[in-house]
Amino acid sequence: MPKVLIVAATPQEIEPFLNRFKIEPTSNVGFFVSSVNPHLAVLITGVGMVNTAYYMGRYFLSAFNFTINAGICGSFNKNIKIGEVVNVVEDSIAEMGAQDGDDFIKYPDLNLGGTNNYISRSFETIEGFEKLKKVKGITVNSVHGNDESIQNVLKLFSPDVESMEGAGFLRGCEHLPGNCFQIRAVSNYVEKRDKNKWNIPLAVSNLNEFLIKVVEDLNK
Repeated sequence: MPKVLIVAATPQEIEPFLNRFKIEPTSNVGFFVSSVNPHLAVLITGVGMVNTAYYMGRYFLSAFNFTINAGICGSFNKNIKIGEVVNVVEDSIAEMGAQDGDDFIKYPDLNLGGTNNYISRSFETIEGFEKLKKVKGITVNSVHGNDESIQNVLKLFSPDVESMEGAGFLRGCEHLPGNCFQIRAVSNYVEKRDKNKWNIPLAVSNLNEFLIKVVEDLNK
């Protein structure tokens, strides 16, 4: 039976999953194991790429066959439906670079070494993941809500989605030997902030439905 770890920023995003597998977080961050499946655990990191990378490194989670980052996201791509679950296979830290007057120098062009771009990793073909749309993401500290900044980031990175944790998770996965996926459900389109157009409940519901099925299938 494979060992599976779900990594999430907040318990609210994966609450149905936690209930299904009897995982009871005793704090807003930390590592928690299912009471009905000792091969299944959850890491709650808190919001943001720094928190995510920190907790991934702190727990050094090399014992798991599958490490899955699960959360919600905003979509730049209007061909992705609100509530749709996607597989983020590539993610970049969009703000990592330098301003040069009105221009932005992307990190690779600074020649400082290292990278701000990270790729998911899979050694096995998993039917559930294969059915998802594969997309490109960016990770940000401040989510976009300004028309000019949205157009600039689209020109620089051509992202499909954005989150506040994805690249931090994939960076943390670089020292892990198993399969690493970033799975997100779209709660809103990236545009001028209007929460009346968002559908977080639908995104959370679809995300958890997918996660529950994947874990159950892996344990068959």
